[in-house]
Amino acid sequence: MELAAHPKLLTQFVERLLQQELLRQAALDPKVSTIKINLYRVAKKSRVVSSLIDAVNNGKKVTVVMELQARFDEAANINWSKRLTQAGVKVVFGVPTLKIHSKLCLITRLEDDQWVKYAHLGTGNFNEKTAQIYTDFALLTKNQELAQEVDAVFDFIEHPYRRAKFNHLLVSPINARRTLYRMIDAEIANAKQEKPAAITVKVNNLVDKGIVSRLYAASSAGVQIRMIIRGMCALVPGIPGISDNIEVISIVDRFLEHPRTFIFHNNGDEKIYISSADWMTRNIDNRIEVGCPIYHPELKAMIKHVL
Repeated sequence: MELAAHPKLLTQFVERLLQQELLRQAALDPKVSTIKINLYRVAKKSRVVSSLIDAVNNGKKVTVVMELQARFDEAANINWSKRLTQAGVKVVFGVPTLKIHSKLCLITRLEDDQWVKYAHLGTGNFNEKTAQIYTDFALLTKNQELAQEVDAVFDFIEHPYRRAKFNHLLVSPINARRTLYRMIDAEIANAKQEKPAAITVKVNNLVDKGIVSRLYAASSAGVQIRMIIRGMCALVPGIPGISDNIEVISIVDRFLEHPRTFIFHNNGDEKIYISSADWMTRNIDNRIEVGCPIYHPELKAMIKHVL
């Protein structure tokens, strides 16, 4: 099953399904064996945490990756870690040199004598409060290739010395930068061959020098670039011969615009990603972040419609 929605609907949908129902039902389901989740920011009265503790009490193996360096939430996350540990949850603090900012959940369930993984990959935190006031995208999928790679991210967090390879996911700091460069360069190559070439980006911040330079090169080659940047933007659009093919806007609306989404035209075979990462050096090189490809045609169309 793959699920997504217009972000204004998704905020309510995620709160109900993920933060109240998905984890609650997983905690009660006798066929569920394990739950793994990243927690970066959680609500003060977190139903997510309550469900994870219920899962342990019901005999599930629960692993929580808790980021202790979440700005403004350091003390709260230390307290949550103590509470979870006391309840029997395996709490992992991740890689000392890399802040963990990914938004992942993985549930393993026995179905027809086989272990099946359900993966959640999102752009927002598991936080009931922000789910009501932020817009975000999330993918809930039974695609086993994606789910196995989500499991590999959790393994990398626990064992960073092991070599990890990802064929689908954009994982910082492992393959995200070179994959983004490769996709931008492919648009440049198509533009030089007079093929359609376009990039659409929605992020909170764009300040990475390497990405900005690549986008300038793409514009100069004739790639049509449209961007929605909510906050900081180090790229200057509209410079003749440098960025005159780039349009940048910012949206201030009823909800805080939080999704990170990338669309590459790819000569008609569009590549669409949702991601936890902004286009900042810290997110690409110094954090564990995850971008997820969207494969289902209806979901791709939905994201394009929203943008």
